[in-house]
Amino acid sequence: MTNKLPAPAMVYISGEEMTREVMKMVLDQWVSPYLDTSAWQFFDLSCKARDDSNDQVLKDAIDAGTKIGAIFKEPTITPTGDQVKEMGLKNALGSPNGKMRAAWNGYSIDRDTITVKGLESQMGYKNPVLFCRHAVGGEYGAGAKMLGAGSVKTVHTDASGKETIVDERKLTDKLNAVVTYHNPLDNVEQLAHHFFKRCLSANVMPVVATKKTVFKWQEDFWQIMKRVFDANYKADFAAKGLLKNSGGDLRHLLTDDAVMKMVAWKDGAFGMVAHNYDGDIFTDLQAQIYKSPGFISSALTGVRADGSKIMEFEASHGTIADQYAKFKAGEETSVNPIGMVYALRGAIDHSVAVALENKALDKHELS
Repeated sequence: MTNKLPAPAMVYISGEEMTREVMKMVLDQWVSPYLDTSAWQFFDLSCKARDDSNDQVLKDAIDAGTKIGAIFKEPTITPTGDQVKEMGLKNALGSPNGKMRAAWNGYSIDRDTITVKGLESQMGYKNPVLFCRHAVGGEYGAGAKMLGAGSVKTVHTDASGKETIVDERKLTDKLNAVVTYHNPLDNVEQLAHHFFKRCLSANVMPVVATKKTVFKWQEDFWQIMKRVFDANYKADFAAKGLLKNSGGDLRHLLTDDAVMKMVAWKDGAFGMVAHNYDGDIFTDLQAQIYKSPGFISSALTGVRADGSKIMEFEASHGTIADQYAKFKAGEETSVNPIGMVYALRGAIDHSVAVALENKALDKHELS
């Protein structure tokens, strides 16, 4: 090719370790020769860059992602206490993912199996498996203190100043981890529509997984899902024959049962939705059954203030530290790059969709 194709605006977030090295090769060999990426905005979210900028680089990346709406992110490190010392960091950096998901009003993290032609017989599932994980809430944003014996009271104060006691308990141990977190539920209806539309399009059976029998606060998540399903999607799923293995209705599984079903349902052809942390663990299992995290996609869907879609694409796995150690030692490495390449392609495709949508809006305004 003598002329490069102009790539629309996109945010490219680089990370570190082995996935950084792999993506350098991908960009050099598969992207740069064919695409003019001068409209892309690049941000370095390595620990050193974040630490040197006091995390201003993360704020800048979030702002750019909000404006552009199409983001690709390489795997990044959230340093442990030992890594903070090893890297000589002055800040104990938190995960960038939670901040990005909240800033972009994320409601679903989609993690699906990636089928590669010619490798179908070697995969763990015979047919596609979809997963939608609630993108906000749960343990990731928890506040915590290590405390001694005493008592703990959790109090909610509304806008008018009225107080409601959420919980009271006595602590008798000398050392206690006291943790507070919450699950926002306003966008669960949005998640439900997103999940059921994806399952219908992929012709798979929908399943909702919670532990609502023990964790009573998960009941509302299920009720919202069921209400949206009954009012908008049940007839369509039934017409397609996608409820024949779920008793003709939306299937609910308790989390421990869901784990066993994910292993047993080797034929695939199902979609599952769950709370944030549960979904994280479930999709690790999904990746293991499907032979490699490199064969699992990961896409965050959020929304801007004007209602337009923000999408951030990444690999479902980490920075592959063990292979990076071999790489630095000059040893032979083995990395499955498909999840990252699939994510990059998804981000580029979405950037084109955003550009076309903006072009259409501009034409409408001119007319």
